Parts: sequence; C-alpha cells; structure tokens
Amino acid sequence: MPNISWNEIRHRALLFSRSWSGAAREQADKQTFWNEFFDVFGMPRRSVASFEEPVRRLTGTTGFIDLFWPGKLLVEHKTAGGSLDAAESQAFAYIRDLVNGGRSEEVPRYVLLSDFRRFALYDLEPDEQRELPLFVGLRFLRIEFPLADLRSHVTAFAFIPGYKLHRLAEQDPINLKAVQIMARLHDTLKAGGYSGHDLERLLVRILFCLFAEDTGIFEPSGFELYIENRTQRDGSDLGARLNHLFRVLDTPTAARQQNLDEMLAEMPYVNGELFSEQLEFADFNTDQRNALLGCCRFDWSRISPAIFGALFQEVMTSQERRHIGAHYTSERDILKVIRPLFLDALREEFAAIQSDRSTRRRARLDEMRQRLSTLRFLDPACGCGNFLVIAYRELRSLELDILREQHGEQQALTFDEVNRLSTVDVNQFYGIEIEEWPARIAEVALWLMDHQSNMRIHEAFSQPFLRLPLRNSPHIHHGNALRMDWNDLLPHAECSYVLGNPPFVGKAYMTANQKADMRIVFREIGGVRGGGVLDYVAAWYFKAAAYIQRAPAVEVAFVSTNSITQGEQPSILWDVLSGRFALSILFAHRTFPWRSEARGSAHVHVVIMGLSHNGDTSTRTLFDTDSHGLDIRSSPAAISPYLLSGHSGALKKRSTPISIAPPLIWGSMPNDGGHLLLTDEDKDALLTQRPGASAFLRRIMGAREFLHDENRWCLWLVGIEPFAISQYPEIVERIRKVRETRLQSDREETRSLAAIPSLFGEIRQGTSPYLLIPEASSESRRYIPMAMQDPSVICSNLAKMVPDATNYDFGILTSGMHMAWVDVVAGRLKSDYRYSNRLVYNNYPWPAEPTKQQHQNVERLAQAVLDARSQFPDSTLAALYDPLLMPPALLNAHRQLDRAVERCYRPEPFANDQARVEFLFSLYERLAAPLLPASRPRRRASRSE
Repeated sequence: MPNISWNEIRHRALLFSRSWSGAAREQADKQTFWNEFFDVFGMPRRSVASFEEPVRRLTGTTGFIDLFWPGKLLVEHKTAGGSLDAAESQAFAYIRDLVNGGRSEEVPRYVLLSDFRRFALYDLEPDEQRELPLFVGLRFLRIEFPLADLRSHVTAFAFIPGYKLHRLAEQDPINLKAVQIMARLHDTLKAGGYSGHDLERLLVRILFCLFAEDTGIFEPSGFELYIENRTQRDGSDLGARLNHLFRVLDTPTAARQQNLDEMLAEMPYVNGELFSEQLEFADFNTDQRNALLGCCRFDWSRISPAIFGALFQEVMTSQERRHIGAHYTSERDILKVIRPLFLDALREEFAAIQSDRSTRRRARLDEMRQRLSTLRFLDPACGCGNFLVIAYRELRSLELDILREQHGEQQALTFDEVNRLSTVDVNQFYGIEIEEWPARIAEVALWLMDHQSNMRIHEAFSQPFLRLPLRNSPHIHHGNALRMDWNDLLPHAECSYVLGNPPFVGKAYMTANQKADMRIVFREIGGVRGGGVLDYVAAWYFKAAAYIQRAPAVEVAFVSTNSITQGEQPSILWDVLSGRFALSILFAHRTFPWRSEARGSAHVHVVIMGLSHNGDTSTRTLFDTDSHGLDIRSSPAAISPYLLSGHSGALKKRSTPISIAPPLIWGSMPNDGGHLLLTDEDKDALLTQRPGASAFLRRIMGAREFLHDENRWCLWLVGIEPFAISQYPEIVERIRKVRETRLQSDREETRSLAAIPSLFGEIRQGTSPYLLIPEASSESRRYIPMAMQDPSVICSNLAKMVPDATNYDFGILTSGMHMAWVDVVAGRLKSDYRYSNRLVYNNYPWPAEPTKQQHQNVERLAQAVLDARSQFPDSTLAALYDPLLMPPALLNAHRQLDRAVERCYRPEPFANDQARVEFLFSLYERLAAPLLPASRPRRRASRSE
C-alpha cells in the first residue's frame, strides 16, 4: 500500500504547479524540477531513477536519456516552448536503442515529455499486457495537459507511488452495427404483421444461426446457402423453410428422415431446447427475404454475446431506435463488479502458481482448474444475462490460461483430452428474470459465448472443439425473484457468488406491484422498521442477505443507485444487513455514471457494493473513478454505508444535537386545509373590504417562498381576543372552514385541533430573530441558501429554523464543511437535498473548541457573505446560488468563509469534500463513543460582540 494519500498528492501537485509556473531553462532547472516532481508522489527520485542515462546508438555514438527508471519510465525534457514532437521522436529513438542494445528488459511502459509548461504522458501498454513495443503501428494511450492542470491528472501517474489502476476497454462498436442490422429485419417482419412471442423467438433462433454460420458450427452447409438455394426469391416459402430447418436442428442425426434434403442433413443437432417450440409460419416477401440475406452478409463472429444481448432486447422494446446506443450495460462497468468479487483473486492465485517452481506447481494448477468448474453464479435480476455471460467468458479465459500453462502453447491435444480438461460450462450459471424475452436471450448469449470460448481452445491447441449437441444448459428462470425462493433454483450451499444490477427504481416511482414485492420481502425477513423510505433495490439486498445467511462463504455484489448510500436509507438498510445478518462491505465503488441497458437510465449515477460475512478487514477495497475513467483503489480498515473509509456504521436519528449546538426545529404547521393561508390576491381583496385586518396578517415562508422571494400570507391570530376576530366575518368564515376540515380528518390528533380552529396546528414561532433553512434545496447548488429572519415572518413547516442564531451559527452552517456533510448524509426529495434536523443537523460535528480569534473570523466572514448578497437586491436566493449565475463576489465571500470554518477544525486545508466528510465522521465517532468524555462546550459569542 502506498504511504501517501491521493489527497496529499493532489495538494502537493497544486503547490508544485504554482512553484514552477515561471521556469524556462532546461539545463539549469530540469533536475530540480524532476526531483520535486517525484516528491509530489512521495517517491524520492534517486531511489528509482537516474539522470543522463547513457544509451549506445546504432551509429556508435552515445545518447543520454534525461531521466530513466528502468522498466517503468523514460523522460525527455525541453526548454519552455520547445517542441514536444521532437522530444517524442528522441524518446522513442532511445527505446529502440535500448532494444537493439540488448536491454529489452529495461524498456519502460511509460514515456513522459515536458517543457516545464506542458506534460505529455504515453502508456505503451494500454491493454495491461506486457509486450515489447514494435514501433510499427504502435498503439498507445496519450494524454497531454498544461502544468497548471497537473492536480487534475495525478492519477495518470499512479505507477509512481505504487497505486493500481484498471483501464478497461470500451465496447466495440461492431455490436451497435449488428443491432441495427437485426433491427431492420425486426421492423420489416413486424410491419408485415408478424409480432409478439413468435417474432421474438424467431429472431433469437436467427441470431443463433447467423452466429453458427460465421463460427463454423454450420459446416459444410450454411444458413445463407440454404436461404439462397432452397427458398423462392419472392420469400413466399421462406417461413416454412425456416421452420423445417429449426425442426431439423432440434432432431438427433440418427432420428432424422432418410430422404432429408442434403443441405439440411448436414446441419448439426443443436438441442438445448432452443428450437423445440413450434412457431407460427412467418409470411415473408421479397424485401423481408432480402433483409434476412443482408443479415447473413455481416460477420457475426465478431459480436460480443455479453453486450449484444442487451442491445438485442432494445430491438424489441425501444420506441426511439436512434437512442439504442445509450441504453446498454458496458463491459467496462460489469467488470467493475466481477473483478473485485472473484476475478482478481483468481487471477492473483494463478499468477502465484505460475511463479511457483516447486514440485507442487503442476498439482496446484490442476486443483485450481478443477475448482473453477465447481463455482456457481446467481444473478437474481439477470435481464439479458450480461453479467453472467461476461463472468462465464472470464472464467473460460482463466481456464484456458491454466491449460496453456499446463500443456504449453500450440501443443496438439486430442478432442477427448480437451473435452476432459475443459470442464467450465454454462450450467454453472443461474439467473432469474421477470420478463420472458430477455430470459431467453440470456440463454442464447451464454451458448454463443460458450462457442467463442471453444474457438479459443481450438486456436490454442490446434484441436477443433465443439460442444454439440448442447447437453448442458444455463439455468435461467422466468419469474419474479422477489416472490420466489432462490434455493429452488440454486441451493445456497451450492452457490459461490450472487451478482447483478437489480432494477433502478426509487421509492417515489415504484408501481403497486413493486411495493407489494417489497412488503413480501420485508415480511420474509421479519420486518423492516422505516422500510417505506427504501428504494426497490433494497429488497434484493435483503433477499440476498437471507439467502446467504447459512452460507457464510457466499459473497454478493450489486450495482445500485447511489441513493441507498445517502440520507435515511443507509441507517435502515444496514440495521438489517449488518445488525440482523452480520454482513459488511467487502469492496465498493463510489458514485460513478452508469451505462445501463434500461431505457431512461443512461445517465443514472450508481454505486457498487460487495457484501460478505468475511471478518478479515485486510481485504477491504474501496474504488474511486477519476476523470479519465480509471479506477483508483485503496484498502481501508472498514467501509461505511456511505462508502467512506474509516467509519463502519450508519448514522441514527437523534432528537438532540450530538455537539454543543443550538437546536434546529420545524417551522409552524397550519394543518388548516389552506384556509388560514392567503395569496397576494386574497390579502388585497380582504384588506380592500377590511383594512383593519392587516393587524392579523403575517408573511409566511416555506422553502419555495424563501428561495424565490414569493409572497404568501397567513392569518396569525396568536394572542388576539375573540371579540376582535368576530368583527371580521370573512376571517370568521375561514376559521369555520378550518374547523370543518380538521373534523373530517382520519387522524385523532387533527380532529382534536378542531377545538382551536383559529390557530395553526403546531406553533413554534418565537419572538426573536432566527435562522431559516429550507427543507428542500437543489443539489446542484454549492451551498444551501439560508438567512436570518425577523420574528414577524412566520416560518412554515416546509422550512427549518434555528432560534436565536448568531452569525457564527450561520457561518458554520453555510460553509463548505457543512455542505460536504449534507451531500453525503442528507436524503433526497427527487434530486433535491432534504435537510432534516434529526439526521443531518443533530449528527453534525461542530468545531469543538474554536479560539476567540477563529470564532470572530467566522462571524466576520459570515457577515461578508450577507453583505455580498446585499449587492444584488433584485436577485432571489435561488438566482444568487444558481451554479451558472452565482456572482463572483458572493462566491469569493463563501470561499473565504469556508477556509475560516476549516481552520476551526484543523490548521491544514482539506483537499476535497471526501477528505472533509471522512474527517467529520472521525469527529462524529469520537462524539458518539459512549466511553469517551464529552467535548467541552464550544465558545459562543454574545450578541454584543
């Protein structure tokens, strides 16, 4: 584990950029420049790299590499404004000289160019495979950026401090083209009236035939030749001919008729129930036949069954075909799940065996290969099987690597030997899918991947390897995973891993059936207190937890919307997962944008959580995704439900602040059916008839009125004598309607309020100034707008209030420190922050002991924020805090306040919000620990200060 954090690296990079912003002389400054550059990453340059490394050229002369780290990095440096193209040519010439000079083992993976002002970094092995560069058609990754942006690109240099990065390949666009071709066939058939279940099954069968054609399954005859030579050009007999072909593919060779057409007789027996169902004939015409032949002319051997399945589903369901590429699950993101769940550990085990030179090496390889065939995988929301297919592909790939290690590359093996040695098969994979169509696609996709894997064995051992007829089948169950016992499909004692991405449905968007699903799962596990706030995916977590309760070796990894790591949900979710089922987070990916197969979900932000009963804290892994799409890993002792390191629990609601802080309370609730509230028009109409009624009116503010400076009024009759009210019939009529509304309520508490209909249902308004905090605020704002209010303005129950608040209180709560806390802890109302007193405010750790000077600085800079607002009297708070419109003067005032508040916590600045939140949680843990002494009261300024 590197001994320097990314937060520290970014901070050092910022200082480095500022320090070297004016450097220009190559010879005078470059060595100091690179020494300090390595210091950014906590790595003394002299311990790994040398300056002016001599290299013998083909001409017989000697060149000198500016900086050289053998096997890792080569640096060429130019004076400011010098050509990086020239530096590139020189750098790659040196690599060629290293190869020609017999120093191939020293060839670096990375090349770095700089002229003080710019950096250009080349990764010569972007696919994570160690191969010697050939310099002819060389493929590499290159990024270039100015010195000032080093802080944003430090993760590209993860190899210097020793962090691991995973660069995962983007999806081949060939799959999109394949779907477009299949879509045209689908549309022509559907336009002709052939639709529904029969069309879906027909397309799945055609897909298999197209793939079989291009991968050697249909030899010596072929699918295209059969259509060309055995069907009429007008397509009139094509449907019948296809059905005949499908029956033949489902019939064992020995059971076929003796007079069968020779082209059909040469077709293999497929089995696997793919062709067993009798379909209605599809009536083709010339255009439809041509569309099918057009499909045949595409090279289907190049498609990825893992991704094509999800895209193929869109052929049937997408109403806007032009957006088809936006709704698939990329291999890149699926690998984020399966690599830390099981694949990385298996690969590391294999690497360890490869390096073993003992007599146990061959036996260990054989044991590992055999163990792969015992693994069982369950995806309880499998869709088109993307996760299962990629997991199968990676397992077969590992098995092949083991076979290569055991038997050598290109060693000829007999079919029986290959068949005996390759034991990983599709029947190790189980899925549950609520829709029939994607469930059938999942089966076919696994079979297609099986054949692609067989072809790789063929290439490796020069032995044709074809698993036909299909004797083993994947176990894909069509049904509702939340209403069935998973043990009926795969007993928990036989399962190895549970994985997938259950539906992304928020609590506010669930259908009646989905809510019923949740209730069923809650009952099965013994109830979930407060479960009504949970998203739909929580049911899969609970179901999985119950499933593996008696199988502690089974591990689970799901993709989820990031809302389950925010607000109220973590506490409720983990009260069950950790408290009842003793699960903890084995690994996690913090929030990143997910590319999903589900329509409308292309831009959702998700997290990945891997759960286990494993108590070994040394195995915890936390991933972040940087701006380049690279995964950066760390190994914390624990991972919290908020996906933070160093804190293992979820916050509980508190009735009082955990710190010494002023109370936050709800505003007053009318509970009046709207009869005590008035618009501007209502107020004007009343005062026109009854000018004296102005004494009974107060302005009232909820979140909307506060943020948008909208007027709303209320009848505030606290302390008003009944005789005075009786002089205004219009007001008395409103009070009568309040009484009627309350009497009609189903709640006894509300009905009891009918006895005092002239007053708000709940009154919390004080007689002194208070700080108003809107209950809901857009998460796009840098800060939640809040402000001091005169007691004459009534705070409604749609906002919160801090009575008797000071500028110091305002400064702490409107700071970046507090906002970082809110961003993680607050719940969401749609996409808005939902600010709560019991969860967000009462758990927030205030500065324990600020000095008098720190206290005064916060007060002074808090006032500066208010003063900056006052420069824009015509702008609402919503406009002032719009991230696109926020005035520089206000932003600068907030930034100065942010730094002052941070100094109340510690002298050193925080690198980012993650560092702020992890620091705040460490304070929270100390405050919440029952055996630790309570913190001393914070210093509060009097109003006269």
